[in-house]
Amino acid sequence: MMGIFEAILLGIIQGLTEFLPISSSAHLRIASELMGIGDAGAAFTAITQLGTEAAVIVFFWRDITRIIGRWFRSLTGSVPRKDPDAMMGWWIILGTIPIVVLGLVFQDQIETTLRSLWIVAFTLIGFGILLGIADKFGRKQRDIKDLTWKRGLIYGGAQALALIPGVSRSGGTITAGLMMGYTREAAARYSFLLAIPAVFGSGFYQLFKAIKSPTDTTPMGLTMLATVVAFVIALVVIGLFMKYISKRSFMPFVVYRVLLGIVIIVLLSTGVLTADGGTAIAQTAGGAQ
Repeated sequence: MMGIFEAILLGIIQGLTEFLPISSSAHLRIASELMGIGDAGAAFTAITQLGTEAAVIVFFWRDITRIIGRWFRSLTGSVPRKDPDAMMGWWIILGTIPIVVLGLVFQDQIETTLRSLWIVAFTLIGFGILLGIADKFGRKQRDIKDLTWKRGLIYGGAQALALIPGVSRSGGTITAGLMMGYTREAAARYSFLLAIPAVFGSGFYQLFKAIKSPTDTTPMGLTMLATVVAFVIALVVIGLFMKYISKRSFMPFVVYRVLLGIVIIVLLSTGVLTADGGTAIAQTAGGAQ
C-alpha cells in the first residue's frame, strides 16, 4: 500500500524523468515494484504527469501564449495564415491526433498488458539504441520553423509510441526529430510543446475516472501529493536539460537506458522481480502474513 513517503519519492522520480529521454512511466513502474507497493497504475502515471506538464506551461509560457494568440488571430485574418506561430498551432493539433486515436483504441492494453516489465526492459534498450543512432547520424540542421504537416504527423506517431512504458515521450519524439534532421534544441522544444494537449487530456480523463470511481490502491490525496512534487522537480529539470542538450549529445541517456533494461532483464530472469506482480521478496512476505 502506498504511503506518504512512497508518494513523494514517486513524485520526485516523475519530475526527474519526464523530460529526459529515459521514460518516466518505466521508472514509476520499476520504482513502485521495488518498493513493494505493486504497480502504481496507468491512472497514477497520467495524473502525476499533469504536474510535469504544468511545469512546461510555466517554463514556455511566452511561447505558448504567443502561439495560441497568433493561431486564433490567423483564423480571423488579422495574422497571416502562414505565420510561423500560427502554423505551429496547427502542427501541434495535427501531431496530437495519433496519440488520441491510439490511446482510445488500445486503452485496455495500455493499462494492462503493455505494463509488463519485460516490455519495459526491451523498449528501454531498443528505443535507447534508436536514440543513439539518430543522435549520431542525424544532420541537425533544421529548426523548429521548418516543420511541415508530414513531419508533424511523424512527430505525432513517435509520441504515440510513448503509450508503451519504456519508450519515453520525449525520447520517441526527439529521436524522430533527429532522424528528420532537426537540431537537438528544436527537437526537444517541439517535443515538450507537442506533449501538452495529449498529457493534459489523458491526465484529466484519468483524474475524472479516479474521482468518479475511487480505488483503494492509490488514494487520490497521495496521487495529488506526488503531482505537486513532480511539478516542482520538473520545473528545475526542464531548464537544466535544455542547457545540457545545447552543447552535449544524448549518449549518456542511451547508455543509461540500455544498462537499465539489462538490469531489469536480469532481475526478472533471477526472480527478484516479476513481470506483473512486484518483487518476489514482497510477494513472499505477503504470502507469509
